[in-house]
Amino acid sequence: MNTAAKTAVLVHGAWADPASWAGVVDALQSKQIDTVTVSLPLLTLAGDVAALDDVLDRIPGKAVLVGHAYAGAVIAATQSPKVAALVYIAGLAPDEGETVAEVFNRYPHDDTTPALAPAEDGLMWLPTEAFATAFAQHATKQQQQVLAASQRPISPAAITVPVGRPLWKQVPSWYLVAQRDHMIPEQTQRFLAERMHAHTTALPVDHLPSVTAPSLVAEVIVDAVRHSA
Repeated sequence: MNTAAKTAVLVHGAWADPASWAGVVDALQSKQIDTVTVSLPLLTLAGDVAALDDVLDRIPGKAVLVGHAYAGAVIAATQSPKVAALVYIAGLAPDEGETVAEVFNRYPHDDTTPALAPAEDGLMWLPTEAFATAFAQHATKQQQQVLAASQRPISPAAITVPVGRPLWKQVPSWYLVAQRDHMIPEQTQRFLAERMHAHTTALPVDHLPSVTAPSLVAEVIVDAVRHSA
């Protein structure tokens, strides 16, 4: 497998941080795939794309971008010529003119999905109990506590701005559908994957498989690296 010129760039979504990719990083590096993570401010979509572009500027050769949830919109908004493929992990993929919020709400959520609204600081925080019931229900109690303590809130401004022409219309994409996801309905994920004509894998994982099933996430990324080489 020719992976020397490919770097996997892992981008976290809302209420997570770069540490959520730790298990995936270990799995990819064991396969000699160079890997970096991106830290998003989660204040504006443009600011998050700028943070991604800063990382891409430092990477030699081509990159495979991996986005979780909200970060699916971020990885598709970069204009970097270095992108060889996109990988969506339960990712949101708005089309031109759509917002992240619109695709998030495209199909009904189940009763487990937490109510989301801006707090007094204007940011959207995930209720602590939601990490155990909806966000990462397959994680250990200790992992859920760490996730809740280290969560990064997102600004409504990041999810209510229409996106431009997404990169998934130009480069190949892969999609991991999380069948036990209580944050983004499986029906929504399948719709987005089909619309992108993505190479799709459906697995019985929760919303944060980078933590709860990192080896399975890594397999999807390895497939993208291999086939985009």
